[in-house]
Amino acid sequence: MKHVNRSLEDLFAQLGLKSDHESIEQFIAQHHPIPNEVALYRATIWTPAQRTFLKEEIIGDGEWALAIDELNRRLH
Repeated sequence: MKHVNRSLEDLFAQLGLKSDHESIEQFIAQHHPIPNEVALYRATIWTPAQRTFLKEEIIGDGEWALAIDELNRRLH
């Protein structure tokens, strides 16, 4: 299996969000901090489809896991 290094910009595009640097920083500033006891995919900021994608990728340690980990760190 080929490993792909996905960026935060790629992740935001995959989630259907604006993926330019300024939009990402604005999103993080708007939604930070998520309480430590709330898993990233359980935060109320996601649509059901986004939540499912994040959960499956985190649990399955998928190709998006590193980008999701970065987003998780920045939002918590």
